Amino acid sequence: MKIILMFSIMLLSQLGIGQTSPNYSYVDNKMLSIPGNLTTTTTDIAGYINSNFTSQDEKMRAIYYWVTANISYDVPNMYQPNNLDSPEVKIANTLKTRKGVCIHYAEVFNDIAIKAGVKSYIVGGYTKQFDEVANISHAWNISQIDGKWFLFDATWGAGSIDGKIFTKKQNNTYFKRAPDRMIVNHMPFDYLWQLLSEPLTNDEFISGKSDPAKPKINFDFNAEIEKYEKISDADKAFEASKRIEKNGLSNKIIKEYYNSKKSEFTAINQNKSVEKLVVISANFNEAISYLNDFIMFRNKRFKPTQSDETLKKMMQDVSDRMKKCNDDVYNVGPVSPENAANVNGLKRAILAGIEKTKEQEKFLKEYLSKGSLGRKMMFTNFK
Repeated sequence: MKIILMFSIMLLSQLGIGQTSPNYSYVDNKMLSIPGNLTTTTTDIAGYINSNFTSQDEKMRAIYYWVTANISYDVPNMYQPNNLDSPEVKIANTLKTRKGVCIHYAEVFNDIAIKAGVKSYIVGGYTKQFDEVANISHAWNISQIDGKWFLFDATWGAGSIDGKIFTKKQNNTYFKRAPDRMIVNHMPFDYLWQLLSEPLTNDEFISGKSDPAKPKINFDFNAEIEKYEKISDADKAFEASKRIEKNGLSNKIIKEYYNSKKSEFTAINQNKSVEKLVVISANFNEAISYLNDFIMFRNKRFKPTQSDETLKKMMQDVSDRMKKCNDDVYNVGPVSPENAANVNGLKRAILAGIEKTKEQEKFLKEYLSKGSLGRKMMFTNFK
């Protein structure tokens, strides 16, 4: 699945350097005292936070403070693709090197938050500074504190880049950023994560001007997020792609992300189909095993003797298993071109198994229709 490169270049004049709020001085000082051996995994960092803070607000401050204080922007690698690494690898490398681009900040932030018991997501989008839209994508976070959503950008809160030099200087501008403030320079690809009742279109964000012709809506993002959380990953990708398209494919970055979501939807469905194929193959092998058992029993002239009802049940069980495999394989869903041959091969094998089953059904039906002598004669003539 193609994922577009995510990073951000920060400008000093855009960040607004702020001082630590007195309300959080205890939290910040406590995070300064975290033992080094507890900072190598997000599990340990979250454990330390959970053992020292009880409120979600304090926990989120602790996470924001630690990430912005300890992760530096990896300028030399800002243009390197990072889509091949899993979130786990990104997090492990970031904690080891204490460097990363925006997606690494967001992954670490998100994982600590979740392990600290706070609902949190990574938001993908793009930015604008001094009325100039960035031609690269960015990543930040949304977290729910006491039932209310807030936005966080640990990358922009950690310092700034001037040319090719990163200057580390924490600021609180993007800690618990309100949606109507964040949208000034952070535009999510999926308008769900704007957290606005009147989401901006991409054209409005890019131009900085509202569209008077745009229909007025009252978008209930809280209800929509609740729906989002209950659907499958494939449906999440599908619904996101619809919202992205609806909001306007206004530039190359948006189009790339839109295509990546469609590819994600396709890939998830194809993976599901492969999982189904594995199950169907196992069920078919089991059906063949039952068929072979019946044939072996027939070759032994149904000895030891079983009742007619037992023989019927044995044959019906094989037939039902074959039928289910045949029904399932034709409803497996989309597969990749590489797996199409496997699907067709399985279909042919199942059809052959069904034909063999019908042969045995025909024999059994005739066998059960005869008396004792007729049944013996069938085996005498059987070769």
